[in-house]
Amino acid sequence: MSTIRENIAKVRARIRGAAQACGRDLQGVGLLAVSKTQAASAIREAYACGLTDFGENYLQEALAKQAELRDLPLTWHFIGPIQANKTRSIAESFAWVHSLDRLKIAERLSAQRPSGLPPLNICLQVNVSGETSKSGCSPAELPALALAISQLPGLRLRGLMAIPQPTTDAGEQHAAFARLRALRDGLELPPGTPPLDSLSMGMSEDLEAAIAEGASWVRIGSAIFGARAYAAPATQGNHP
Repeated sequence: MSTIRENIAKVRARIRGAAQACGRDLQGVGLLAVSKTQAASAIREAYACGLTDFGENYLQEALAKQAELRDLPLTWHFIGPIQANKTRSIAESFAWVHSLDRLKIAERLSAQRPSGLPPLNICLQVNVSGETSKSGCSPAELPALALAISQLPGLRLRGLMAIPQPTTDAGEQHAAFARLRALRDGLELPPGTPPLDSLSMGMSEDLEAAIAEGASWVRIGSAIFGARAYAAPATQGNHP
């Protein structure tokens, strides 16, 4: 069985190869380790291999791991569905949110972000494949939502996130990621708005296509940690 260290080396090699293939600077591609359902000890092992950014889907699980790992300088990303009654803890405990798709939730996160912390980094989730079962705003809703969120004081809009419909067809993978990039690049925000520098897209099965289309974060779980350690709690939502 491969170890976490071996897995991380393989993932880094894939990222490096993908960046070289499309002429991108490797520094522009961040590796976000999706650690949902993994033990804190696995995160500690991944940190020892050089990873510092970790993505969590389930709030209570994430808070417990944050408490256990508070001795490490980790950056925590929330990547799961956001319930209104969970916004305060997310605003207080995370540096990034990749799964925002509603203005009401954005307003709560902004209002509840502690004044002593920098603005919460936001990627808006877009449903680029039009799947009714998947979270995310529609491409048509995106411009107005992005404009509103860009003006909330507790948030910093960084870019977009997507989880396209799974496919092994490389052409379809590229097309979905290219759509997200085009949506980001087409947004018109007020003068003085910080540039949108982030595209959170690509997972273990399709990271090469995502990097070729401009991903700044690839979200990798199983290729680092292996199979999920246990079933996700049904009450906390279902998110890839």
